[in-house]
Amino acid sequence: METKIALENLRRHEIAGRVEIATGHGGLQLVKIRTPWSTAEIYPHGAHLTHFQKNGEPPLIFMSAKSDFAPGKPIRGGVPICFPWFGPRGTDVGHGFARLAAWELIKVVASPDGNATVRFALPPIPGRETWKNLRTEFVVTVADSLTMELIATNDACDETLEIENCLHTYFKVGDISAVSLTGLQNAPFDDFAFGANGARRSGDPAALRVAQETNRVYPDNAGTVEIHDAKLQRKITVEKFHSQSTVVWNPWTTQKMPADWGTDEHLKMVCVESGNVKQNKIPLAPGKTAALKVVLRSAPLK
Repeated sequence: METKIALENLRRHEIAGRVEIATGHGGLQLVKIRTPWSTAEIYPHGAHLTHFQKNGEPPLIFMSAKSDFAPGKPIRGGVPICFPWFGPRGTDVGHGFARLAAWELIKVVASPDGNATVRFALPPIPGRETWKNLRTEFVVTVADSLTMELIATNDACDETLEIENCLHTYFKVGDISAVSLTGLQNAPFDDFAFGANGARRSGDPAALRVAQETNRVYPDNAGTVEIHDAKLQRKITVEKFHSQSTVVWNPWTTQKMPADWGTDEHLKMVCVESGNVKQNKIPLAPGKTAALKVVLRSAPLK
């Protein structure tokens, strides 16, 4: 009964032909968005975007076919929100509690120009008193591009909160062997693959090709990254704002993965993540706001 009531409450945000509230995988609530150029899907569970596709193109976002869709479990693929920390944190949940939370859909706008914007708020989480003054929203604008904004404000009177934020975006590719990444040439990175434990490596002058387990954090790196996909004949542009870290990840077959990951799925994806992590973590002073923004675009590969 509670699930039915919650779904009906969400449906007050529906806009005919543009924004639909539906029941998704695992019985979870799902927000479906349609524009003249594209479609998108977002689960309030984790405020997790699982789909974006331009008309006439393959999906831009990769999802694991084995992903769990259940309360208390992260969704595998799409765009997990890593917040308010990134990576492991002792015995606490990895990548922060935001991706496991039930976010609230608070506003939907369909613009006359065809764009659609949805806004989610992270409610207070029981047992997370340290973060009670952190007001957080996730705003997604769907058009012929996809814009995602993670906005966190410290409402405390006298306490600085140290946060990390990251939009852990899984991109769909035709064949990882036919993919190259530009925009990271000559950039030093911290290596976390094969147990390197964050060893600093010198940047390579060539475009990055993924041919083995790859887990790199590029610190102090605010530039745009492009994914060149020769198989799908597509170029994906990852433009970011207020982001000083770029993460590139593919587990290959050597990184131990949970049961929600398929054996060969590394061949069809690459993660290019935007945020502020590790040495770029943010000391968020009282009254201050950290607004991470990422714009994704695609075009034919020339």
